[in-house]
Order: sequence, then structure tokens, then C-alpha cells
Amino acid sequence: MFTLDPSLPAEIGPISWLIGVWEGSGVIDYKVGEEHRSAEFGQRISFSNDGLGYLNYSSFTWLLGTDAPSPLAAETGYWRIARPLGDGDAGPGMLPPTAARPYQTAESVETLRNASGAFELEVSIVHPDGVSEIYLGEANGPRIDLATDAVVRTAGAKEYTAATRLYGLVEGHLLWAWDMAALGQELRSHASARLARAE
Repeated sequence: MFTLDPSLPAEIGPISWLIGVWEGSGVIDYKVGEEHRSAEFGQRISFSNDGLGYLNYSSFTWLLGTDAPSPLAAETGYWRIARPLGDGDAGPGMLPPTAARPYQTAESVETLRNASGAFELEVSIVHPDGVSEIYLGEANGPRIDLATDAVVRTAGAKEYTAATRLYGLVEGHLLWAWDMAALGQELRSHASARLARAE
């Protein structure tokens, strides 16, 4: 059973089970035309909180099956419960809040549930290869479903237009699957992994 650390903001309670470092391996299998691009990879994911109403996220992957692990990809971002920001929230930029911080109790956070009983999420993920993604989705207990609302690419980035991601806590492991539309392909399976909490 997972217990929320009382020092964490109540607002991240619905996704606080993600906090920590997760390590494991997974498989890439993406079809481009008639060609299957496949490989095994290792991964380390970290979710943390710095006292504000969101989780910090980072991921690093490396290829397996070679003499020496070869760095593959990295991404970083922020995960938060979706809600309108108001006077009790900092920003834009570094402007401090001008009112009391909202959603300071678990009871007030419960009012953010949607009609299906889940919490709506906003997730931003940035890749060092010039791709930035905004995902919308929902957290329903130990399951998180996300789909891109926007993808922004620099002029030199490879074509990447949409994605969905699924995360779940299954028997103490973090399982995830990532479908993407890239390189002229429609949305299709791309990668998945099984991760365990690092000691």
C-alpha cells in the first residue's frame, strides 16, 4: 500500500505513487514502411517533487545487446493535475502568488475529479533532439493515459506528429507503452518497458 508523504503538496496526491527512481528494460518495435526497427533498451526514470504542485520527470535510455551500453535518448518534463491557475499560483514567469495557495488538503483535491472519477492531467515533455510535447490525459488510480495535444519541432528535428502513452502500476512495477506517429507513419506501437523501484 502507498501512503502519501505528508510533507508533499496535497495536489500531487493522485500521482504521487510515481515518485522515486525506476529502472528496468524494454523493447522498441516500430514499423517504418515495411521495415521493422527493433532493439532492447535499458531505462532509468525519475519522478520528484520540489514542494510545488507538480512532479519533475526525467528519463534516460541506453541500447542493450552491444559490448558496451550505448546512450539512446533522454527526456525531461513536468506532470501536474489539470486545473485553471489563479491568484494563489506563481507565474507567469517568476511572479509570486498574490493569494493563498489553493488545494492544500486531500479533500479539496478530491473536488478536481472529473465525471468518470479520474483526475485530468497535463504533462509537458521536452526532448534534446528538438521535439517538445504537451500531453493531456487522466490518472485513474494506478493507471495513467496520455495523448498529445500539441507537438512542436525545431526546423532540424525529425518528423514526429503525435503520440499516446500509457503508464500503470502492476504488482509493484511501473509498466508503460508508447505509441507514436513519426517518419510518415500513422500512430502505431513504438516502445514499452517494465521498471522496478531502484534501491
